[in-house]
Amino acid sequence: MQKLFKFSLAILLSLVSFFTTQPSMARSKKMKALILSGQNNHNWQVSHRALRLILDQSGLFQVDTILTPAKGGDMSKFNPNFEEYDVVVLDYNGDRWSKPTEEAFIEYARRGGGIVVYHAADNAFAQWEEFNKIIALGGWEGRNEKSGPYYYLINGIGVLDNGAGAGGSHGAQRQYPMHCRNRKHPITKDLPDNWLHARDEMYDRMRGPANIKDLLYSGYADPKTGGSGREEPLVFTVDYGKARIFHIMLGHCGESLANNPAMQCAGFQTLLLRGAEWAATGKVKQDVPADFPTAKSTSMRRGYKILQ
Repeated sequence: MQKLFKFSLAILLSLVSFFTTQPSMARSKKMKALILSGQNNHNWQVSHRALRLILDQSGLFQVDTILTPAKGGDMSKFNPNFEEYDVVVLDYNGDRWSKPTEEAFIEYARRGGGIVVYHAADNAFAQWEEFNKIIALGGWEGRNEKSGPYYYLINGIGVLDNGAGAGGSHGAQRQYPMHCRNRKHPITKDLPDNWLHARDEMYDRMRGPANIKDLLYSGYADPKTGGSGREEPLVFTVDYGKARIFHIMLGHCGESLANNPAMQCAGFQTLLLRGAEWAATGKVKQDVPADFPTAKSTSMRRGYKILQ
């Protein structure tokens, strides 16, 4: 009888241990992320590696990278299975994809997939109407008033400007303040209202369908450094059906991983990680890092393991 009791108790303790560890096991499951790169007017050879290192070394993501054929190559060979991933990170600006790949990407978005639009990815595919709805605002590649209105802020209020003119420009690279526009969104929750971003381009005069859902951060494009003289949207989510789309215009890539200030900025890395988690799950469980920039000083991760 005593042996039976001990055996039953052992089974009970095993069951308790199993069920009480399940929540932590679920929490530890990594989100699956896919980085798409391979062509760009920017230094994609460095940017896609930096993106992967940031995501990989957060411990939150299982990351794959797929590169397209080189410019002019056979795009029929580029056919990612988007459905395998919780979030797709776009680091691409180049030749159009094959029709089946474009249709698969749109279907992934429509069924509620997660997408991160990173920096010059919003330069891509100016003539692809559905893609322009996915990014909300884009620049260059022939964009103009036919592409949609400019979007900028006056006294904190979003303005749609249908005036004629090219879409996409930026002034000289510089440090600049970031201004929070939505403190309640999971991506920005507990982040500072104002913080100083490291040396970077600031995109301005962007235009498109302008279907911004949640404007998260903006910045003033100072005309003294060649900017538009307007408060410009820089970080936002996009209203596109069931999809969770995070668009971050920050992060102009440097010449190497070691000389890459915009992507070494702790503010950029934090937003990328929080935005990717939100796009993947609809939630953000990350704490605000102790090295997040302040309103008066940037915070660089020059010695961060991403660079080793």
